[in-house]
Amino acid sequence: MKTLYKRLRGMPDILPTTVGAWQHLEHTVRTAMNAYGYGEMRTPIIESTDLFERSIGEATDIVEKEMYTFESRKGSKMTLRPENTAGCVRAAIENGMLQPGSVNRVWYSGPMFRYERPQLGRQRQFFQTGAEVYGLAGAEIEAELILLSARMFKQLGVFDALTLEINTLGTPACRAKHRELLIAYYTEHLDQLDDDSQRRLKRNPLRILDSKNPDMQQLNENAPKLQDSLCEEACEHFDLLQQHLSGSGIRFTINPRLVRGLDYYSHTVFEWTTDKLGSQSAVCAGGRYDGLLEQMGAANVPGVGWAFGMERLLALMDAVSALPLSQTTDVFVMSAADTPVGFALALSEEVRDALPQSAVLQHTGGGSMKSQFRKADKLGATIALVVAGDEVANNTVTIKPLKSGADQQTVKRSELISTIGSLL
Repeated sequence: MKTLYKRLRGMPDILPTTVGAWQHLEHTVRTAMNAYGYGEMRTPIIESTDLFERSIGEATDIVEKEMYTFESRKGSKMTLRPENTAGCVRAAIENGMLQPGSVNRVWYSGPMFRYERPQLGRQRQFFQTGAEVYGLAGAEIEAELILLSARMFKQLGVFDALTLEINTLGTPACRAKHRELLIAYYTEHLDQLDDDSQRRLKRNPLRILDSKNPDMQQLNENAPKLQDSLCEEACEHFDLLQQHLSGSGIRFTINPRLVRGLDYYSHTVFEWTTDKLGSQSAVCAGGRYDGLLEQMGAANVPGVGWAFGMERLLALMDAVSALPLSQTTDVFVMSAADTPVGFALALSEEVRDALPQSAVLQHTGGGSMKSQFRKADKLGATIALVVAGDEVANNTVTIKPLKSGADQQTVKRSELISTIGSLL
């Protein structure tokens, strides 16, 4: 059928044939969050543009190239959220959640928007799930968040396909010292910097280390190491995190090139990566962002969190054959032409009432019994219920198993539910 309209590029439809996998992922997330005592937070899809400019950073690719920004009718700038950490922090401050001594464990899930080239596991509208904790400064809560993500990945069947990479960015004082060393180093090699790196040099030189340009790799390899600028406090914090992870049986590798690139990060940063999705290796990423809360008005309130793209995680589940089977029909109700009007409808409702977890589909639109059986087979139905004038007169129903090979049987209406239950 020719369509008059097409979806926008990078804005995919999620169809009934695939939504079951999404629901499985969402259920697993909700179960894990409840197990750790995290409360769900839902924030607006549209926020003031300056929220993201201030929180993410004006020198980042997200703000400079990828945000969907427009003006309201009164001229104020608004943006479709490209991520949700900033929105959650804004909501927590605005709603008085960050009182002295309080601890808030929250999580969110929903659509985000970035104008970038659509790729495996990332579209222009993509769905992201994240967990955030406000009010705890120790390495223990960082370990808890990592353990929470690990539990989800185990339940989803992808844990063995993932590697945990961790690093420390130290304290703000450590980073300031390292920043000056980076500026001096890259200034001496200015002719070797690509355009993006030259632009970042003064505003956020740490982002240069995260460059994907292969021509920059050797230059970055020889750049001053943040580890050489770490203070004792930062080293102790990072050592403690490693002890917590090792004690909990979580294996990890230390990746000194992992920087996350945003000024508000401090101490721990981490990523769960995989080699199953080609160049799109990062599945889940996070870190400590005490500086973000401070610059948004919540002084002396620490924060830490992570987020993952749901499409990319689903792609990984597909790559390791961990996607759940598509939903099938459990019971297909069919009726002959001589069946009284409404009888099959009432029968279907009776089965749904008694077996609420089962998918019960009633045939509509007429057709021969042969065509109805073909439809039941196409839908993958487990059982067919057949009703005709004789069954109605005798108050019976014919049950035909379609997958097990068991014999067809006709039972009394009073025995119908128990018989179906045993077959399912």
